[in-house]
Amino acid sequence: MNRFLFVAAENDGIPNCKAGGMGDVVRDVPRQIAARGDEAHVVVPAYGRLHGNGTLVRVLEVPLRGRLYEISIYRVPGKKDIPGVSHYVLHHPEITAGDIAHIYHNDPEEPFYSDFIKFAIFCTGVGAALRDGVFGAVDVVHLHDWHTSLLLFLREYHPQFLSLREIRFVYSIHNLAIQGIRPFGNNHASLDTWFPGLDYETRALSDRRYPDCINLMAVGIRLADAVHTVSPSYMEDIQKPSSPPEFIGGEGLEADLVRAKKEKRLFGILNGCNYDSIRTVAPGRLFPNTIRALFGWLQEESKKYKADFLAHTGEKIVRLMDAPPDFICSSVARLTEQKFYFFKKSPECLEHLLGQLESVNGIFLLLGTGDPVYEELFRKMSYKHPNFIFTNGQSEDLIDSIYLETDLYLMPSQFEPCGISQMLAMRNGNPVLAHATGGLKDTIRHLETGFLFDGDTYEEKIGGLQTVFGLALDMYRNEPGKWREIRENARKTRFTWADSVAAYYGKLYRVPAAAKKASKLR
Repeated sequence: MNRFLFVAAENDGIPNCKAGGMGDVVRDVPRQIAARGDEAHVVVPAYGRLHGNGTLVRVLEVPLRGRLYEISIYRVPGKKDIPGVSHYVLHHPEITAGDIAHIYHNDPEEPFYSDFIKFAIFCTGVGAALRDGVFGAVDVVHLHDWHTSLLLFLREYHPQFLSLREIRFVYSIHNLAIQGIRPFGNNHASLDTWFPGLDYETRALSDRRYPDCINLMAVGIRLADAVHTVSPSYMEDIQKPSSPPEFIGGEGLEADLVRAKKEKRLFGILNGCNYDSIRTVAPGRLFPNTIRALFGWLQEESKKYKADFLAHTGEKIVRLMDAPPDFICSSVARLTEQKFYFFKKSPECLEHLLGQLESVNGIFLLLGTGDPVYEELFRKMSYKHPNFIFTNGQSEDLIDSIYLETDLYLMPSQFEPCGISQMLAMRNGNPVLAHATGGLKDTIRHLETGFLFDGDTYEEKIGGLQTVFGLALDMYRNEPGKWREIRENARKTRFTWADSVAAYYGKLYRVPAAAKKASKLR
């Protein structure tokens, strides 16, 4: 039997520990490993809140800032009790909850300041737990994004953690654009402050654009035994330099990725999707669930400043309950540059799509929170356009209703490492219209399971989005047979974790495959 440790900032295998798609991956891959007959342990920060119902396993003493820190590791229950999967959280008062999903901090004046501190403490605690055998004899450690790469730094340079070199370390890139760049010194949230006196090689850790800073995404790429991207096309994209806004590629790290590829350490393996034990809601509840979510948000102190807009949204929904639309286009996403840059730069494009929807008595329903600039843009659009419904919050029931009752799911992402939303929409038989980039290109077949747009220039991309959107609506209206065929093709398409994890074993983990259990988790 092989034993794995997953180290991440998010884990949707436990309650209230998810901000994005990484949480889904860290939930699903350990379950699939357990289904193969192996053992998976998952550890995340406690963020001052996740250890309350846990059982204390060990108090670890770790060297930080020239003194010993005491870090507590707790075993916590998962959402599901799955034999072979164990969940842990690390608690210390300085590992604090952020303002993004109560996980990440947003430090606009000094990016990654707060997060560097908590993840430095977290990684050192995980390193001590590995060294002291808290998880048993681990064969593979699977790290996720920059938050965890300091474990590789410790393995390489810290004399107390050299034993970690005996373990295979795999590093997954979920979003290369977020790199965790901090100064080497002269700052409280710097490498030298938290790990004073270490003899390390600056060049092996530094950002090529800012040589006085450590780039923690680069550390993961340079020091891991295997580097993994969450789709094959994204792996190819990030080996090329970025040329925004038309193309987002390696974001300054393309040379490191090309080198990892030459060293046969870089692999692109598509994420899977869960097709078993799916959380469901009753059909026909989209608008009632929207109203329920709006009332819930109005009770939250953090939403008080949005009260007028939430009431405005409620009025629009009530009218739709009396006169339902014939066609629903939707998006569910965090409001960021990655997801909706095209609409911020070209709001007239969104207005054009809304005009096209009027021809089929359609609405565009967008759910999300995030960047205040995007929230303000979409609030203005909602006031201006009756058929644009912006639900500015988060609700699992409402999200599930959107995926269930959508006619066309829209993903105009500027770039997309893998994407999970398109898989969830397709799972329900909903065609997806998306930018032909990264994992979206790997999962959607144009005019077979959905619709793709692209272009060599920004103007061509915007024109392509509008043209393909019109094509989809025309097909819905005039070619119902073809539309049903695309829906059924989307519904039948499968991206299973069984296939993805089988590729992990062969390419990333390089451990013997355990005898598979009779009942697989999908």
